[in-house]
Amino acid sequence: MTVLLVTEGKHISFTICTTMFKAAESLNMARPQDNPATHQNPTESGRRPITACLLNTAFFGALGSSYLYGYNLSVVNAPALHIKVFYNTTWMERYGEPIKEETLTFLWSITVSIFAIGGLLGALFVSVLLRILGRKGTLLLNNVFAIIAALLLSLGETAKSFEMLIIGRLIMGLDSGVALSALPMYLGEISPRHVRGLIGQFNSILICLGVFTGQALGLPELLGQGSRWNFLFAFMAFPAVLQLCVLPFLPESPRYLLMERKDEAGAERAFQRFLGKEDVSQELEEVRREAQNQGNLQIVSVLQLIRSPAVRWQLITIIITMACYQLCGLNAIWYYTNGILREAGFDANIIPYITLSTGAIETLAAIISGLVIERLGRKLLLIFGFSAMAVFFSLLTVFLTFQDSASWMPYLSYVCILIVIASFCSGPGGIPFILTGELFEQSYRPAAFMIAGTVNWLSNFAVGLLFPFIQERLGSYAFLVFVVVCVIGSIYLFIVLPETKNKTFMDISKSFAKINKIPPPSPCYEMELTLCITPDAKDKDQNVKMESYL
Repeated sequence: MTVLLVTEGKHISFTICTTMFKAAESLNMARPQDNPATHQNPTESGRRPITACLLNTAFFGALGSSYLYGYNLSVVNAPALHIKVFYNTTWMERYGEPIKEETLTFLWSITVSIFAIGGLLGALFVSVLLRILGRKGTLLLNNVFAIIAALLLSLGETAKSFEMLIIGRLIMGLDSGVALSALPMYLGEISPRHVRGLIGQFNSILICLGVFTGQALGLPELLGQGSRWNFLFAFMAFPAVLQLCVLPFLPESPRYLLMERKDEAGAERAFQRFLGKEDVSQELEEVRREAQNQGNLQIVSVLQLIRSPAVRWQLITIIITMACYQLCGLNAIWYYTNGILREAGFDANIIPYITLSTGAIETLAAIISGLVIERLGRKLLLIFGFSAMAVFFSLLTVFLTFQDSASWMPYLSYVCILIVIASFCSGPGGIPFILTGELFEQSYRPAAFMIAGTVNWLSNFAVGLLFPFIQERLGSYAFLVFVVVCVIGSIYLFIVLPETKNKTFMDISKSFAKINKIPPPSPCYEMELTLCITPDAKDKDQNVKMESYL
């Protein structure tokens, strides 16, 4: 036990820092009132229930953000033929002749791929929005993009303008680019560290649920008919409006309020609502320590982040993990699914219903991952996911090669597809977004999400552009390219990535200090960080003088 005594006139201030709590934690004996901010309390974190405020924020935050991203990944598949008919009809009315096949293919390719271009644009300017509007404010503004996109896409047929559909897809991509950076950052900052992974997985779960909803609503009996396809796009406004109605009544990120806005009262109220308790002094102290550890907090630029040796390997880890997230081959799976089902002898009319199983498996695997992530950890789930994908991509290659040799072989191929999808959603499908928020402290976080988002959308665009050529050259052996990506990702994560579950952001940064070749803090600086920073005005002078003395 260490006791620091500061005397100034008649004022005596005691600060007690103890290391006995670590042993108490391992024996499950720590008491709630004795637990310091930098250590886990089993009673507080392991048994305290998640509050309704935290769950509502995670759900409604993801509903108007990642859910719409997932929905837009699948919603264009079912009405593709009907939209092409609309393009041809509009062309004939304008120019008096049918559209050429290559022109129609080009317009449709632009309609599909411009979504990724919009996502890249959103990722590039999201850091500015986060700095000015905050996490919650950025999500609220983002709903305006979703509503505008829904109007353009749903009214394009009425206005006889296929340009409206293309612009609508661009704006929807912009919405998704902003959402996939702002939402994971928001969820990571509002969550207690013992459930940070669980709350962060709401992002992945709602993406999968959005994909499944797009598949279900696209069935012919629902909105997949020629006269109803525009309602598929009108539906996108519903989650956005719902988020606009609910999110304003939920708190902003307390870390953002305290560290960037210097609003201690607002941060305290936010912590109280998210945690469901009145005394949040330990949580406030943890944030103050992080702010003090970073000195005079200034949000760094992308260039400063790239040049900083203190976060070099965190940045490399996020770039590799996010690239593997897109390049691991899941997007290519959808290319083969319908063909494999046809080869298996399924009637073409029932194939859309069978493919619903892929969306259901996605959602189920993401939910299970969210339930076990705090027990198994991020690192294990990521390595397991990429390794399992490598194994079953290899088996899928074998089964596709010998698909005509036996009538039951296509069924094995389809089972491999389902397992690949489940493996992806068990870890690689959501954890990269969680890691981006965990590996960086407050000042680096906006720039880190901007870089991660850029890598994500560039990789997405590369897969869409290059995979048709790879598939044309290699056929069923194209999946071996993804095997290599998954193996490289697994090996890198095994060697470099530390486990981040149940750690503070400062502890995670210290885990990278050795590999970044950053010297440990001096003993005087460590003593400074143990000082309790009290918000009372009468104690501020003593704190400042003590810090100056140290």
